[in-house]
Amino acid sequence: MRRAGARPVAVVTGASRGLGAVLAGYLRGEGYDLVVVARHRRELDAAVQSLPRGPGTVVSVVGDVARPATRNRARQVVNQRGGRLRLLVNNASELGPSPLPRLDRFPLDRLAAIYRVNVVAPIAWVQDLAPALERGKGWIVNITSDAAVGGYPGWGGYGASKAALDLVTRTMAQELADRGIVAVSVDPGDLRTVMHQAAFPGEDISDRPLPGVTVPFWAWLLHQPPSVVTGHRFRAQVDPWEVPA
Repeated sequence: MRRAGARPVAVVTGASRGLGAVLAGYLRGEGYDLVVVARHRRELDAAVQSLPRGPGTVVSVVGDVARPATRNRARQVVNQRGGRLRLLVNNASELGPSPLPRLDRFPLDRLAAIYRVNVVAPIAWVQDLAPALERGKGWIVNITSDAAVGGYPGWGGYGASKAALDLVTRTMAQELADRGIVAVSVDPGDLRTVMHQAAFPGEDISDRPLPGVTVPFWAWLLHQPPSVVTGHRFRAQVDPWEVPA
């Protein structure tokens, strides 16, 4: 995905831990300038300190991904680096209440908050960064979940939001093709993360792999021809990877 003679720029939300931190580390090693976004400064600073050393820049943006001020700050940073964005990863997600409630008992204000972060915010990030993505022939990567297709009891609120995000991704791929922008969704699979632990309070999730298990997948995906992958949904823990028929 790297342009000759230019350092690519990537924006990664939810980058302070888990999958977002791992992906930021991979991209840093690939020579990207990074704009990393998360809600908590201390966690984000620690994640930045753990990134591989090397040339280029890493800029932290602390804030809620659903707030315009957070997006505006990220856009300013991208524009300061030439206004070309190669990769936008909408990784930040809201799980909802823990333990996970059934839909017939789901607090509607919490359901609205899930959609605000998991569906509305990714659309807003694309709206704000579309000019930079167009200039950079960029990719949008929306992080989804197997809960989007599983119908698992208790996962209805989160899963429905990710199913909506899958449809958003496919639609964006169609609508933004004439601007040279790619859109894909990625299900990283079950991972040993703070959010996954919150979904199973008090349970042992040590059998789940750490997020680093997905690194080979990212190395594969981000070197595929854009026109071949756009609009598709991928599963990071399925090997060999292939473009869905």
